[in-house]
Amino acid sequence: MLPAGSTIGILGGGQLGRMMAVAALQLGYKVVGYAPEGDNVAADACSDFITAAWDDAAALARFADACDVVTWEFENVPLAAVAALPERLLACPPRALEVAQDRLREKAFAAGLGGSPAPYAAVESADELAAAIRRVGTPGILKTARDGYDGKGQWRVRSGVEAGALAFPGVTCIYEGFVTYETEFSVILVRGRDGTVRFWDSTANLHEGGMLARSVLPAGALVEAQVPAARELARKVADALGYVGVLTLEFFATREGPIFNEMAPRVHNSGHWTIEGAATSQFENHIRAICGLPLGGTKTRFEAIEMRNIVGEEALEAHKILAEPGEPHLHLYGKREAREGRKMGHVTRVGHAVK
Repeated sequence: MLPAGSTIGILGGGQLGRMMAVAALQLGYKVVGYAPEGDNVAADACSDFITAAWDDAAALARFADACDVVTWEFENVPLAAVAALPERLLACPPRALEVAQDRLREKAFAAGLGGSPAPYAAVESADELAAAIRRVGTPGILKTARDGYDGKGQWRVRSGVEAGALAFPGVTCIYEGFVTYETEFSVILVRGRDGTVRFWDSTANLHEGGMLARSVLPAGALVEAQVPAARELARKVADALGYVGVLTLEFFATREGPIFNEMAPRVHNSGHWTIEGAATSQFENHIRAICGLPLGGTKTRFEAIEMRNIVGEEALEAHKILAEPGEPHLHLYGKREAREGRKMGHVTRVGHAVK
């Protein structure tokens, strides 16, 4: 177990790092962050924050010297930056990043463990895109194999006409066929250093413009019926990776069963409700896991829960939400610029405690 007073290093400076840092402080740890220049809101909760490029060897060495354990807050941290750190500091093997950073590798990895992804094809050129569309069919969606999130780096293809007008982006991509589904849901687990795994309840996730808008519990009968199979795959993924910390897998709930969409080796937007709504939040359990502490309970504390993202300029008057009914719990991330489509915070509402 990592003793109180030790220092946790977090790669990345966004809101997930900020909320992890708050959880770490509550458990008696210090936090040092590391990220390139940007709106690094995690710095507000860190005792020190190193602002440097991912390939700055001297800065990474200073960061490593200050830490007793290192984790990350998003899956696109360059692997070279992680490899530059002493292996003894890494709570989780970097293979989780290797898999999650490449959508093609991610799909194949999940399928190899018994998961069912949507039909897909690798695309390296305009000719391969045309062939993939003929093979997989339309409607579909073209995604860059690497990078991209919240709908970025994605292009919908609704018909053959749209396919003919679509310009190949010039990087390795994946073309996926659309899945007919009732809703999307996520399985969020925490795995300790000793291999212990605990799951939170699965929310139904509602998206707008490719970005999560709301997560709700109860998730509905269809999702609840598919959670056991989805959890089985999530556990296999965590065990195969030797994962430590919070891991998220996203699924489509279809009439044929859960279809694997993607994984995130980190705390997740659809788990923000756990701060107020669960016995132990995803952020605290992530810190517990990487520090070798006993994991906390994951039981849902209320009969009904809704988490909603606060996006763009809505954040400018977000404090008005506190006057609304439904016992709102407001979280603002301290971001300086309220751009369109940018997550600025979230609000969680809970109802009727579970007896």
